[in-house]
Amino acid sequence: MGFLVGLVLGIAAGVALIVGFARAENSRAARRRQLAATIASFSKMTIEDSRKLLPADLYPSWVVFSTQQKLKWLNQELIKIWPFVNAAASELIKTSVEPVLEQYRPIILASLKFSKLTLGTVAPQFTGVSIIENDESGIVMELEMNWDANPSIILDVKTRLGVSLPIQVKDIGFTGVFRLIFKPLVDQLPCFGAVCFSLRKKKKLDFRLKVIGGEISAIPGISDALEDTIKNAIEDSITWPVRKVIPIIPGDYSDLELKPVGTLEVKLVQARDLTNKDLIGKSDPFAIVYVRPLPDKMKRSKTINNDLNPIWNEHFEFIVEDADTQTVTVKIYDDDGIQESELIGCAQVTLKDLQPGKVKDVWLKLVKDLEIQRDRKDRGQVHLELLYCPFDMKEETPNPFRQQFSMTSLERTMTSMENGSGSNGFNRLSSRKKKEIIMRGVLSVTVISGEDLPAMDMNGKSDPYVVLSLKKSKTKYKTRVVSESLNPVWNQTFDFVVEDGLHDMLMLEVYDHDTFSRDYMGRCILTLTKVLIEEDYKDSFKLEGAKSGKLNLHLKWSPQPIFRDSREEDSLRFR
Repeated sequence: MGFLVGLVLGIAAGVALIVGFARAENSRAARRRQLAATIASFSKMTIEDSRKLLPADLYPSWVVFSTQQKLKWLNQELIKIWPFVNAAASELIKTSVEPVLEQYRPIILASLKFSKLTLGTVAPQFTGVSIIENDESGIVMELEMNWDANPSIILDVKTRLGVSLPIQVKDIGFTGVFRLIFKPLVDQLPCFGAVCFSLRKKKKLDFRLKVIGGEISAIPGISDALEDTIKNAIEDSITWPVRKVIPIIPGDYSDLELKPVGTLEVKLVQARDLTNKDLIGKSDPFAIVYVRPLPDKMKRSKTINNDLNPIWNEHFEFIVEDADTQTVTVKIYDDDGIQESELIGCAQVTLKDLQPGKVKDVWLKLVKDLEIQRDRKDRGQVHLELLYCPFDMKEETPNPFRQQFSMTSLERTMTSMENGSGSNGFNRLSSRKKKEIIMRGVLSVTVISGEDLPAMDMNGKSDPYVVLSLKKSKTKYKTRVVSESLNPVWNQTFDFVVEDGLHDMLMLEVYDHDTFSRDYMGRCILTLTKVLIEEDYKDSFKLEGAKSGKLNLHLKWSPQPIFRDSREEDSLRFR
């Protein structure tokens, strides 16, 4: 009997413990869910919600909520410390900008220096703030600034004729975005090792030049030359990606300084349907291409006279310092001789949109102003090929613009040349300083078919054939005529001996065959960049100058490079 009673009591106690434990777990789970819901609610709280929970008078005076309040506080503090900032910044600007002014000094001037530089009594006003990057490595902040300044800036200008001119820079109006970088983060006050600052974006820069005691307009050319010099000095000294590094805590901050990170190869291929700027005849277009708008870093193409569909096929190379923010810009102008060239249109590509090591072939619509994209006028298009190669990238894909040959391979190739000319050729080659690769080889073009070609005959059909040629060669080939077809199939292969693949172009013109004449249907213009890299590919190409139609092609490349000195006409062939 006692055994049964003990058994029942034990079971009851066990069940009670289990039920109690289950209830405790359920209660804890409920509290956790409630806490998670509370935290989620707090994370979704707005500034107005927080103000309802806690009155503003209970917050410290330095705690502000809205961006406008932050900016108001920041501007008030800047006004208080502006006299000290003025003294420090004036000396910093003078020491850093003066050498750049001398670098871009106009040829008509003998010297250009500051005789006085203070930023005045009016502090700039910050109108916007944003955090671009915030991680363990550092903080990147951007501040939008508006400054209607009253500085005292006097330039000591001496002309080649020995005339000394004190020129005052007045009425400065500036709007732009400054970038501040606080890196690296450290465990001692002020918690960062150095500060980098740079002018990230220049929205507006206006100023006026005045000769003290006279008029600058009395000396022709001085005003425009000085304005260009000042703008170039600002661009070269503090405009991003250039940055000034100010150490706060002693240490090595060379990793924060501006360094090249890669190269950008730009092939300016052609433009089409350009706006005509001339009253008589057609425009004479040329292009300016740049990554940084500095005189010594901008490239100019040749001028194509009297042509609204110019073909340049010119190659330029640029140094890239920040692939995430830099862009490549192309501007097309009409060359008016001794008069100022007139802008036809411009276009821009962001480098971060390029895949490293891959050629990007793009047609860009030209606009009047890169800052104002609401341009509905048709100004034409420009065709570019772009290749970005970071310095730290493994060269899995060959860069046709920068072929590298080791000295061992070169020597071995030269030694193997017939008639014992290898060693002499190698000695001549190694003594040269400026060399380039000529991509010589055989280009095989298979014209496979055409699709949706325009109808040129009364019966709604055409009798198409294709004429193939290289821009730098007189060799031409022609396919057979396919009668009464808008989707002809040719499957014909033609071989071209190409002397300089980097600078040549393949042109395919489609015609409609008639008994006594022919009608032009459209054309395809191809650079050889892609086939130089891939050596074998198939693709479809839209007909230019036609409402519809495309050609299906198969291209193959059999290379035979040549090493040539660009200053000499002779060349050495690699066999």
